[in-house]
Amino acid sequence: MSLVYLGALLAGIACMALLDARYRLVFGAPGRRVRAVVVLVAGLVFFLAWDAAGIALGIFHRGENAVSTGILLAPELPLEELVFLGFLCYLTLVLYTGALRLLAARRVRQ
Repeated sequence: MSLVYLGALLAGIACMALLDARYRLVFGAPGRRVRAVVVLVAGLVFFLAWDAAGIALGIFHRGENAVSTGILLAPELPLEELVFLGFLCYLTLVLYTGALRLLAARRVRQ
């Protein structure tokens, strides 16, 4: 059992949270926290359903490796997959909000 992959995912989430807090992009934006939670949870539920369908159809399989914890939440669904999906959804929110802010700043300069 190793925590390398899980640790890397959590470190990535922590770095994004610092960017989020610094530039008030997703959860740092006043008055938008509830909306951010709803969007994040909706994305997580969607991708978990996608994974469940892939597992049920025999498309997705968990590969044994030396960097994962080995903790399974369901057959063929490791703990790291849930954390990765949360990372993916949070990253998308941060990138989208950051891009909107950059485009708005560009429009103001013109």
